[in-house]
Amino acid sequence: MSEDSVPMTVLGKKKLEEELKNLLSVERPNAIKALETARGHGDLSENAEYDAAKEKQSFIEGRIQDINSKLARSQVIDTSNIKSDKIVFGATVVMEDINNGKSKKVTYRIVGVDEANAQEGRISVNSPMARAMIGKADGDVVSVTTPNGIREFEIVEFFFE
Repeated sequence: MSEDSVPMTVLGKKKLEEELKNLLSVERPNAIKALETARGHGDLSENAEYDAAKEKQSFIEGRIQDINSKLARSQVIDTSNIKSDKIVFGATVVMEDINNGKSKKVTYRIVGVDEANAQEGRISVNSPMARAMIGKADGDVVSVTTPNGIREFEIVEFFFE
């Protein structure tokens, strides 16, 4: 994987493409209309509606450029075809939190940056937790530095979906 490539799952690429389509076909035209409407309200130097519409248009254009760049540099990885005896990008990892003598299992899937959502159990390949897991196998213990100190997890199992 080259330094500037953007790893993502098939689903992650699809979601980015859907967001781009929405930005181009819905959000951008709406922002242009809002800008034209605000312009029609007269003096632009004191027109808060115009400033807000301009800011929204700027955000949309920036996001379009960002998505186009990521898609151009994307390295799409079909995780259903991965066969590995070590944890790599795309793995779903079940771990046991072994801190404080409490046994609590947690499950994370290692995904691309734009796909990450910790509440849904998807963590970025660049996160400290994912970096600690990559290259490990069942039974290994990983240590992760968190805001509350070092936490240790034992890898119970991992698989690819």
